[in-house]
Amino acid sequence: MKAQRLAWAITGSGHYLRESLAILQTLQDVDVYLSRAAAEIIQQYGFQAQLEATGHKVYQDKTASSVPVERFYEGVYHTLVVSPATSNTIAKMAYGFSDSLVTNLFAQAGKTRVHSIVFACDTAPELESEAPRDHMVKVYPRHIDLHNVGLLKQFADTDVVEDMDALQDAIMQRLAGVHAVHLHAGVEVSEQQAV
Repeated sequence: MKAQRLAWAITGSGHYLRESLAILQTLQDVDVYLSRAAAEIIQQYGFQAQLEATGHKVYQDKTASSVPVERFYEGVYHTLVVSPATSNTIAKMAYGFSDSLVTNLFAQAGKTRVHSIVFACDTAPELESEAPRDHMVKVYPRHIDLHNVGLLKQFADTDVVEDMDALQDAIMQRLAGVHAVHLHAGVEVSEQQAV
């Protein structure tokens, strides 16, 4: 039996994008999914080399039907991570829209009972966020943005995290749990994944 993989979706936000890519570099057995906006933002922020350095397979939002989501039906993934997740993506996920690659991945993860971990960009009334060209800007999420994050926190099999430490912890806990299940089932997993 083959070990399942982690799916990681990136949306079009620079907020903790650098840190999300840094976490991705520490992981094995990951497929990365980029929204159309994420592909643009990664270029705009100059992070293409950092994404490529992860060594992971990258899928981009280029099909109307989001063909790669069928991998959830095939049992390829044990977890979906969405980081960073824009307020637009959070709103769509919270209200059940699945009209893009990332929102479709989230919907299919829910329908196939694959656990999701979401780092929402807008989680406090005032934030500092990285803008292109290495400078920080103040951001003031709207009430509706914070409300939508609250709605998403109520979803089954979904953890919404608010900072990079919580994201890292949630991923490591999930990998440890999956590793324990795979050991019990006789599935081979890599040493680094078990960390």
